[in-house]
Amino acid sequence: MSVATQQLRATYAFVERNANLVKRYWSWEFVWLVYSIANALSVSFIGLGMENIAGDRAGVDGSFLALYLIIGALVWQFLSVIFYWITDVISIERWEGTIEYTLMAPIHRITHMAGQTLFAVVYSMLFNAVILAVAVLVFRIDLSHANLAGGTIMLLAGSLSFIGVGIMASTLPLLFPERGSQMTHVIIAIMLLISGVYYPVEVLPDILQKMAVLSPATYVLVGARAALLEGASLRELWPSIWPVLLMGLIAIPSGLQVFGLAERYAKRTGKLHRNG
Repeated sequence: MSVATQQLRATYAFVERNANLVKRYWSWEFVWLVYSIANALSVSFIGLGMENIAGDRAGVDGSFLALYLIIGALVWQFLSVIFYWITDVISIERWEGTIEYTLMAPIHRITHMAGQTLFAVVYSMLFNAVILAVAVLVFRIDLSHANLAGGTIMLLAGSLSFIGVGIMASTLPLLFPERGSQMTHVIIAIMLLISGVYYPVEVLPDILQKMAVLSPATYVLVGARAALLEGASLRELWPSIWPVLLMGLIAIPSGLQVFGLAERYAKRTGKLHRNG
């Protein structure tokens, strides 16, 4: 068996392991799905609520606002699920009691991360498809003029940079077993604030607008809304696609290098214990 084939099989093994975890804890996955659907619908109903509150005085289009918000909720759900699955790569090993075996196994770390990443992207796509289907039924959304393919490409392109950021953030649970997982929430909270998930970036203070330029979610949201609300073509989406591709090309190798440094430090200092 060639080395490449061996590594590909190892990558699939991590995908299969995560799929089995989802099956084992299916009740939790169901609860999380219901919560995510309720959260997305609650945010979207704000749009209809604003129309009701404003009445005829402001000329608010509640249906457009609801669609604007549901796209933001779906994009953020997709990216954050990928982020959390990758940042939990160490926590999962600790939960399963396999952290020593996995990190000492004779496989490349990129193989491990590739399996975790592939599962995260597929899982997040399926998860979001269910939420979108429910939203379409509840709000009677007309997607006949939307560029669904362009929106999907925009999401996948944006996921690359979130993968890189997630790999970097996954070093926190590795280095700080007791509170590392909670520390990753700070990163995602800041990105939620500055990326314009539920409002245009232009309403933010100047300093936050400058920070928004560095967030890949900002470009993904702009591109996804253009694709779904305006039916923008791939050529029109390119100004939003190339920045996140560039960020991904920088973030993923950087993330792997940072994780490698943190892993070697954790091994030297005995942090590969199962508690935390």
